[in-house]
Amino acid sequence: MDVYSLMVSLVLFLNMILAAIVIFLENKDAGSTWAWLMVLIFIPILGFILYLLFGKNLNKIHLFEWEDRKKIGIDKIVNEQTLHFRTGQFTPYNEITGNNKGLIYMLLANNDAILTVDNAIEIFTDGNEKFDSLFKDIQNSKEFIHLQYYIFKNDQIGKKLIHLLTEKAKQGVKVRILYDDLGSRSLRKKTFKELQAAGGEIEVFFPSRFHLINFRLNYRNHRKLVIIDGKIGYIGGFNVGDEYLGLNKKFGYWRDTHLRLTGSAVYEIQTRFILDWNQASHRHDIDYSPHLFPKVESAGQVGMQIVSSGPDSEWEQIKYGYIKMISSAKKSIWIQTPYFIPDASLLDSLRIAALTGKDVRIMIPNKPDHPFVYWATYLHVGEMLKAGGKIYIYDNGFIHAKTIIVDGNLSSVGTANIDVRSFRLNFEVNAFLYDEGIAASLTESFYNDLKVSRELTNEEYNNRSWKIRMKESISRLLSPIL
Repeated sequence: MDVYSLMVSLVLFLNMILAAIVIFLENKDAGSTWAWLMVLIFIPILGFILYLLFGKNLNKIHLFEWEDRKKIGIDKIVNEQTLHFRTGQFTPYNEITGNNKGLIYMLLANNDAILTVDNAIEIFTDGNEKFDSLFKDIQNSKEFIHLQYYIFKNDQIGKKLIHLLTEKAKQGVKVRILYDDLGSRSLRKKTFKELQAAGGEIEVFFPSRFHLINFRLNYRNHRKLVIIDGKIGYIGGFNVGDEYLGLNKKFGYWRDTHLRLTGSAVYEIQTRFILDWNQASHRHDIDYSPHLFPKVESAGQVGMQIVSSGPDSEWEQIKYGYIKMISSAKKSIWIQTPYFIPDASLLDSLRIAALTGKDVRIMIPNKPDHPFVYWATYLHVGEMLKAGGKIYIYDNGFIHAKTIIVDGNLSSVGTANIDVRSFRLNFEVNAFLYDEGIAASLTESFYNDLKVSRELTNEEYNNRSWKIRMKESISRLLSPIL
């Protein structure tokens, strides 16, 4: 046997072994299994490398240390609220919480998502307004600033933020920054040199163990959280970069949704930050000390739960939350998402809603930031058109918002897109909001976006070119692993 034949045989043998691992050991869902088998069969050598980088399941053992939360009484609150539901003692805070007891219980009992009802929320849909508010809160900080972003760029807005954080660190404010290694791949360690010299601490989520090679590349921390003095929190879709201010010519105006919150819900995102920080840190672990959870006066009357999900979770909690919201709808379901690649369960829920006469509206961008993902999105909105859903193409730049509004009173805002990656692979966090006023504000924003959007009709979709149909067909096969 010559060398070439030996190499071919070896590659085929490795492919067979890897295929067996995909089928029998990794315990993936059928769609992902078939998608990876196709990759291995049609591009054997490259497919083997791609699987090592993107396909291997994450080891969930001891990824996050939950025990220390007992020090601040989170487990006690979860147990008390859960007991109230199970014994029928739960008293609805308002009509919305009363109508969504099943959703609240599911997120509480299976995700430790405490229901808090003393919150005030400010909604941002414009990057300049969001960062103006964030910078003002940072300037007024006294104790600590915790920032967590998927993308943190060392550009104009990034430099401005780092400079401000450095000045606060020099004043004695404890500054901690956690960013994702892949999302912020352009960052260099020297970027934070002055901040670190002033006492700031920087950690990286799932950094590469080898130069240019990261076997956890597929599992990214997509969360965007800021906690200031334990009293103010930020959560939503904006990252740190000039494009989020509409300064990127490719995307133009950047339309996103972000929340500034005060009230007891700040404790929940603070806990989430500490869990993520301590997972990434090998030197500067954060203890659950009381000063990180100061007493918070009632800030408002908004009821909400902070819900996390990721490949470390037993259940796909954010997706389940979406499905429960959709199935509970009596009139309308309005969605804004940059990517619409639902799995069969979520797609069926939306189709059933549309087929039963609910007002299902989905707004997506008019341009791709990831080509295969965009054409997979286009394919799936076509499925919704057939069922009677309404699809709107946002034409005023790029829409990156991740919002759902049901019946004009129940809503969700956060970091999770409508795709398999957000539900199974990325670490995400969403706020589930039980407040008619917040839903009304999000609805108003949706109406404003409709003014700069166009409706995709069945006729237009059915007359799409053969090139688009081909792109959709390829994307359909790859959608379980996009």
